[in-house]
This record gives sequence, structure tokens and C-alpha cells, in this order.
Amino acid sequence: MIASALTAVECSTAPAPESSSNEGLLTAEEISAARFTPEVMWKMGRLGEAALSPDGSMAVYTVTRYDMQANKGTTVMYLHDMATGKELPLTDDTSNASAPQWDSGSKRIYFLSDRSGSMQVWSMNPDGGDVRQISDIHEGVEAYGTAPGGQKIFFVKKVHAANRRSADIYKDMDKSKARIYDDLMCRHWNYWDEGEYSHIFIADITPEGLANPVDIIGEDAAWDAPMAPYFDAAEISWSPDGAKLAYTCKKLTGTAYALSTDSDIYVYDTADGSTVNINKPMTGNPSNDPAAPRLDIAEAEGYDRYPVWSPDGTKIAFRSMATPGYESDKDRLFIYDTASESMTDLTENFDHSAQNVVWADNGRLLFISAIEGTQQICSVVIPESGRGADAAVDVLTEGDHHISSFSYANGKCIAAIMTISRDNELYAIDLAGGGNEQITFVNKEIYDNIRMGEVQKRWVATTDGKQMLTWVILPPDFDPAKKYPTLLYCEGGPQSTITNGWSYRWNFQLMAAQGYVVVAPNRRGCPSFGSEWREQISGDYSGQNISDYLSAIDDVAREPWCDTDHMGCVGASYGGYSVYYLAGHHEGRFKAFISHCGIFDFESMYGQTEELFFINHDYGGPYWNKENATAMRSYEHSPHKFVDNWDTPILIITGEYDFRIPYTQSLEAFTAARLKGIDARLVEFENEGHQVFKPQNSMVWNREFFGWLDKYLKE
Repeated sequence: MIASALTAVECSTAPAPESSSNEGLLTAEEISAARFTPEVMWKMGRLGEAALSPDGSMAVYTVTRYDMQANKGTTVMYLHDMATGKELPLTDDTSNASAPQWDSGSKRIYFLSDRSGSMQVWSMNPDGGDVRQISDIHEGVEAYGTAPGGQKIFFVKKVHAANRRSADIYKDMDKSKARIYDDLMCRHWNYWDEGEYSHIFIADITPEGLANPVDIIGEDAAWDAPMAPYFDAAEISWSPDGAKLAYTCKKLTGTAYALSTDSDIYVYDTADGSTVNINKPMTGNPSNDPAAPRLDIAEAEGYDRYPVWSPDGTKIAFRSMATPGYESDKDRLFIYDTASESMTDLTENFDHSAQNVVWADNGRLLFISAIEGTQQICSVVIPESGRGADAAVDVLTEGDHHISSFSYANGKCIAAIMTISRDNELYAIDLAGGGNEQITFVNKEIYDNIRMGEVQKRWVATTDGKQMLTWVILPPDFDPAKKYPTLLYCEGGPQSTITNGWSYRWNFQLMAAQGYVVVAPNRRGCPSFGSEWREQISGDYSGQNISDYLSAIDDVAREPWCDTDHMGCVGASYGGYSVYYLAGHHEGRFKAFISHCGIFDFESMYGQTEELFFINHDYGGPYWNKENATAMRSYEHSPHKFVDNWDTPILIITGEYDFRIPYTQSLEAFTAARLKGIDARLVEFENEGHQVFKPQNSMVWNREFFGWLDKYLKE
């Protein structure tokens, strides 16, 4: 299964551009028009991973640019000198480079590259010289991480752990194309389970390549580490001495997997090959100290993920959700003491989630949290009392922005920051003083030549007397004396935040540039406004959050510049459900709808989706549980039951590989609309899933999207 490299491979990089900014992308016509279009958007470079060197003197980062005709992107790696600001291209656009990591001495950069034909681990000097291939793994590497000291490495690759294909079961029927299952989770997100799973391997790094690879998950284990569907390498972490590896895994299969969110943190010891689950079982008090804090959810079934070792190796920080089956519960920040096996919730008194957790030192942690429609860097000190209730979280940054990620080393910090009007750029952050300085200018040419619309931050009164943050984006060159067609944007999730951030799929500035006012409310269910606000939506899909939508659009409709005769409603996923539901309840407000991958029929959705824990929690349970009042209310208010009220043109978009909200939901809605005699259009992408990612598919999506809106809201 594994072919380790026998010889270290050296090569040199080809000439590359001198800066990540790549001037000269815009045509003279685009500069003259100064208008943000889908074509301009796809010329933008997309900042990827970034990492500070351990000494804080250098930063390495990646930028992806797309070729529309080739229908693909290429990722290039750059080095930024923190003292001088000088930038050096480390790779070119003849291959892809990703996942940059530093060695502990700031002397080597490791990265993934497909330059040898498949994705493998490589390394180079910070000046781009002495490029070496580290791995030569059959079929390539999905993720990796080098241990401190550079003696060992983990890598992730697919293994065949179960027979799902008929040709694997019936060897004499090698041309058969059947898949055979005895339990649930036949498919996940956008792929069928064909018996291939992502496993973590540990190997020695030698001058000759990798040696002694060990599958620490177990060759017959039919589960993934890191976990599906995102396979995030951040779920794996080396201890500072390189002797142990902490990782996240959900060791469940079939129906148990479909019904549960029960993942745990495991620690593998490279010395003896043993593995310990630090989350359970946890009975008794190993420290024999009655006052030792314990994790209240010792037997809980929620997500425990993203372990990070403290610099001295005595503790592991991780994120934990308490509620079984609730994938959007508050992500608490816990620390696990490896000596006493005690656990402490450092965010007990902080009503927001933690993500991107980093140790600043042995007693303090940094993390990102979504707060009131923004994302900020926060810190928390481990209290001397050992009690989580004594921990206080400090919010270190401020402003209407979205901090996507950050890297911290030797007292220095860099962060990727975006807004609704600008995609991610890297900034040097002064965490003590709160200031920041932009250090990359990936899309300077775009921002210098293309006009963006004004972004307004509104607090709208809801029907139950609360205040709701709503972003309103105005067209460029907005004239308050004119009338503008207006769009209500319905967020997906349903537990996801509309932050002041950029998107390449639902871009508010792109909508505004086509002459539309965009209204984007953080309705009930959107995180960053406290647990009560986030949790209210579960079991109440057709209730308060629908009123919140209408409160937002009605508030803007009172503006003299809002063309109330030409308002539209758009959204995807849960937002697509919202569109279907509002189509039966909008009372004439809207003249056009667009639903992307929305839930249409709750009963058929229950039997078609895969992670049943999601709809069990948010619907209240299955449709046959007649004694469950919450579930019965959910099914009673399924959008398909209100099609008799549909009277408005609707565009329906879906992806054939969407197994979360299968394309059949969209087909049902399209059938209903056409049989009702409503103007409707179906756009089905045969090679996309829940989202549209491929460049040419995205261009078609945008042309259909704006073509539909222009037809019904501008003519």
C-alpha cells in the first residue's frame, strides 16, 4: 500500500513572478468600466495558508489563481520578510504548492507539491534553494505534519478498509459496477463510500526518504482520521518532543455514525504504539484530588476536536461541543492535563465559540471567535485556581472585519483579514496594542481600479422586541434619489454567521455591482450573538427566523430608494429552504426567487440525507415519531405543503453530487412549480455538490443567477 521514497530528490524551481500581486490582470475595458463582474472576480488571487517562522522573522503563504479556459487553479508559495517587507516567490505556476510548515529552527520550509506527478511532501530553504522531495507515497499524500526535531512525520492517505464494490466481493464479476451496503452512511457529503478511508501514518524521516511507515488507525479500520467530510489536517498535532501524536477520530460506522456526533481526541505513543482516548472513559479521579476539575461531559457524545499541545507538552487544548447530535453547539475551549487527566473549560463564562486555537505560552491561549457578525482574536489565561469559572476571555482585536486565520510565533502575529468589500490579505497584528499593518497586496490591482459599494451596518427591531444585525450593501455610485431593486439574502447553515467577510460563491459586492441593494440579516440561528440566539432556530424553522427575514426586508423597504415593486429573495442550503418557505408566505413582497440546494420536502429529505443527527436535532426527530410535538410541527410546516400559495417565478439550482440536500429536493420543487404553471428554471450541475466550485461552472452559475434577477426585477 505504501511506497516510501528510497532516494531524496533534488530539483530547482522555475522562474516565478516577483510579487504575489500579479499586476496586469485587468483589461483596459475592465479598468475603464470599474465594475465588479464575475469575470473580474475570477481574476482575483485567493490567499491560502500562512505560517510565521518560529523566530517570527519570516512568513510563508500561498496564493491560488485560476485559469478560466483551463477550468482549474494553481497555487503558488511566497516568502515575506517581516523586517523589510521584501517578498520572494518560492514556487511557480507549473505545479501546485500548499500546506507550508516550518521546521523548529526556521531553517527549512516543508510543503506539499504535485510537481512529481502526485501530491508529495517536499522541503526547501527559505531562499527557495535546496529543494528536496521527502515522500514518494503511492497515489499521493492528503496531509502531513513534521514532528519537532524533524525526525518523524505523519502523513494521511487513503486505504482500502472495506469491500463495498461488487467487483471486490465477486472477483469473477470484475466489470460489475454495483455498490453493496448493509448499513447507513452509504454516501457522505459528495462521495459514495467505496471502502476507502483516510488514515494517519507515522514514518521516520531519513536521508534516503521515509522509512518504517505505520498506520496508527489500523489497516482494517473503516473510519477516517482526520474526519470526513473536511479531512482537516488541523485535527492532528505533534507533541513538542515528537514522541506523541494527538488526533481526532469518530470511531463509528453505519447507523451509529449517521446518528451521532461522538468524536474524541486520541493520543498515540510512538515509543510503544499504544493509543489512549483522553475523552472517555473517564471514571473516578486519577489524581486522587477531590478538588481536581473534571470534564462534566465524560460520557458525552458531542464533537471533541482539534487537539493542540502546550509548548511544554503537559497539556492539550481542544474544542468540545456538549450536546449529542448538535453539530453547531457552542465550541468550548478545554485543556487536558496529561498528568492528572483533569479537564478545564476555559470558556465557561464566554458565550461564544472558539476556533483556531494556539498556545501563546504555557499559561495562555489565543483563539478566534465570532462576535456580533465579526471574527476577532481572543485570549484566555489558565487560572491558577484550576477552575474554568475563574477564566476570563479578553477580546484583543476590534473592528468590522472577519479574521479568517492567524499564525503566532515568538511574540509576533500575522492574520488573514477580510471584509464584505475585500478578500483576505495578511496583516501584522499588534495583539498588545490592537493595531495592524497590511503586509500582502494580492489583489491591489482590483481594489485600485474596481469600485465597491458602501456597506451599512444596521440593527433592525424584530417582532419579539430584539435587535438583529443586518448588513445592507449599496450599489457603487449609489444615488439616494433613485430607486433600486432589492434582494433579501437568506443565509444557510442554519447555524452560520453572516460576518463582514468575503465570499466567492455568494458575493454581496458582486450583486451590488449589478445594481442591486443587498439585505443580509443575521436572523435567529446565526452564531456570534450568544447561545440563546443561535439555538432558538432548532425545532422552529418556520417560526421566529422567518419573521426576522421579513423584519429586515420590511425595514429596508421603508427607504425611499428601495424599489418595493422589484424585490427578490435568494439563498442556498437552509437559505434555499427559506426561499421555498417564503415563496408560500411572502404576501406579495417578492417578484423573483432563487433557491440553491434547498430543502423542499422534510419527509423525503429525512430519508435522502446522510448525517441524520443533523435533522434529528433541528427537526426534532423522524417523521414517524407521532408523539414528538416538535418533530410534528416541523413536518407540518415543510415548504412543499404550501405550494398552493406559490405564484412567483423561481430559479432552482442544484448539484448532482450533493448528498447533504440531494438534488432530488430541487427536482421536486421544480416539478411543483411547473405543474403550478409558474415560470421556473432548473440549473443542475452534474459535477458539483452542495456548492459550486469549478471556475466555468461558477461563471455559468453567475450568468444564470443575474440573468434571472435582471429578467424579473429590472424589466
